[in-house]
Amino acid sequence: MTEKTVPILPCQTLQPVLDFYTALGFEVTFHQKSPNPYGVVERGGIQLQFFGMKKHDPAASLSTCYVLTDDVDGLYESFRTGLKAAYGKIPTRGLPRIGQLKDTSYGVRQFLLSDPGGNCIRVGQQISEDLHHRPAPKETFARALHQATLFADSKEDPAGAAKILDRVLALEDERPTPAQLVQLLELRAEIAHRLYDDEAAARLRERAAAVTLAD
Repeated sequence: MTEKTVPILPCQTLQPVLDFYTALGFEVTFHQKSPNPYGVVERGGIQLQFFGMKKHDPAASLSTCYVLTDDVDGLYESFRTGLKAAYGKIPTRGLPRIGQLKDTSYGVRQFLLSDPGGNCIRVGQQISEDLHHRPAPKETFARALHQATLFADSKEDPAGAAKILDRVLALEDERPTPAQLVQLLELRAEIAHRLYDDEAAARLRERAAAVTLAD
């Protein structure tokens, strides 16, 4: 037998969600307006289905699914190109948004995509045979980077990530290496942007750019 799993995800209003996935290169293969709003989008081997629910709150949504691919870099660039063409810019905060493409600590290279319905689509490619979380580093700054990345991306808790980074950046009895400092500042700047503090993000990036690095 051949089986296939298809996620059915909620949204408050169907059309913005269908438009979003159309911008990503999906085709709307089914669209029902009544008696119950329902839509299906497909791209290659990816199929997502959606149902409308007036009381659904996109900002509070916990709906998610995982898309496995053998070309996560290609999908990422294609999605970013489509979003920029449709929205005039690449949305990186609020709804909809697309996160950064990163290698995780559990053997997957992935990015997170949130649609107008608040559904989080995780898109990833396996890059290791071991899919268990790697142990957190013991060194202070490497550990902070590890934990803050998990909070910001896997848990989608940028405020929690900011607290971790602010604490280690304020340490006086320990100092990061120049390379670690740049990583800490760049991640903190990214999180500030996601928290709508663009002035802080700009200051953090200026500080990172001023760090002297070895070859």
